[in-house]
Amino acid sequence: MVALVDNKIKNFLINNSVPILMATVILITLPLSGLSLSYIANEMILRISRNLFLVLSLLIPIVAGMGLNFGIVLGAMAGQLALIFISDWHIMGLQGVFLAMILSIPLSMLLGYLGGIVLNRAKGREMITSMMLGYFINGVYQLIVLYFMGRLIPIKNTNILLSSGRGVRNTVDLSEIAGSLDKTFSFQISKYNIPVLTIILIILLCLFVIWFRKTKLGQDMRAVGQDMEVSKSAGIEVNKIRVYSIVISTVLAGFGQIIYLQNFGTMNTYNSHEQIGMFSVAALLIGGASVAKASIPNAIGGVILFHMMFILAPTAGKELMGSAQIGEYFRVFVSYGIIALVLIMYEWRRKIEKDQEREKAMTLELNKKVSE
Repeated sequence: MVALVDNKIKNFLINNSVPILMATVILITLPLSGLSLSYIANEMILRISRNLFLVLSLLIPIVAGMGLNFGIVLGAMAGQLALIFISDWHIMGLQGVFLAMILSIPLSMLLGYLGGIVLNRAKGREMITSMMLGYFINGVYQLIVLYFMGRLIPIKNTNILLSSGRGVRNTVDLSEIAGSLDKTFSFQISKYNIPVLTIILIILLCLFVIWFRKTKLGQDMRAVGQDMEVSKSAGIEVNKIRVYSIVISTVLAGFGQIIYLQNFGTMNTYNSHEQIGMFSVAALLIGGASVAKASIPNAIGGVILFHMMFILAPTAGKELMGSAQIGEYFRVFVSYGIIALVLIMYEWRRKIEKDQEREKAMTLELNKKVSE
């Protein structure tokens, strides 16, 4: 009985080692930062509403066994192209935000479909392939935005074009839609601003993920994620299911990037999307997710822990070392380090599981020979 309890505690600590480590770091840096709890709470509400939709867009490919989809940057680029168009057309407020979402859907579906086809040809190496695919499509995106817009693609709003009349400026002002989601139906509780409409959209996405997993397509994705060969034998079109998962993830990422940028009110045309995949993946992993398993609580907990570090690290670094830049370095180090750590742990666990399966097979074979 004691051994069973010890094993459960050991497994719990191993499975939740990353969130426990991050929570410990946060508890240490919290008093060092000197920030008030009300300021931290306000910042957390803002950051959760801004980033959670993007992190949740990672869940469905994990269900399908495709790991961490760094390719959500494809959806982010589609969302940014849509925002450039609605800025050119001067469509303001919620109308502009929802039109941008609608415009991003066909672009995201096309990019997601292409991404799904590529990843089907790289089975077992989806994560690194999705990262490389993001870099490739980023080159295409920059070609379109820097050379085609204003020449081949008509842009009438000269405020978003470079002085040559060709190519979009480094920064696009989104003041016409800035905070449209966050301020609509928002209310204040004590000192805290609650962006109701944004939170409703996040809740709807959570409900969609829960519902989707129970559908026939969701069950097929789960079967494919568990074993592709068995799924093929059961008549499931594995490649098509995998493409569907990437398409859905890319479309959701496009929506998430629009929510993210309307919160800022400005868009860095050539850089806003670049770190989206890395930071979203890091947040999900910090919440206790793995390459093979992730849930909505992992996403929510990860965003809270990750962005608590974002808030506390620069101030704590300034207090300890006299430079806020130290906190920035630590933040980037943790982002990349957590991803590396979780991938190493995943491979380590998978090796242990394979060794255990091999031992079981050898034991069964030995017992069979003995009985004969």
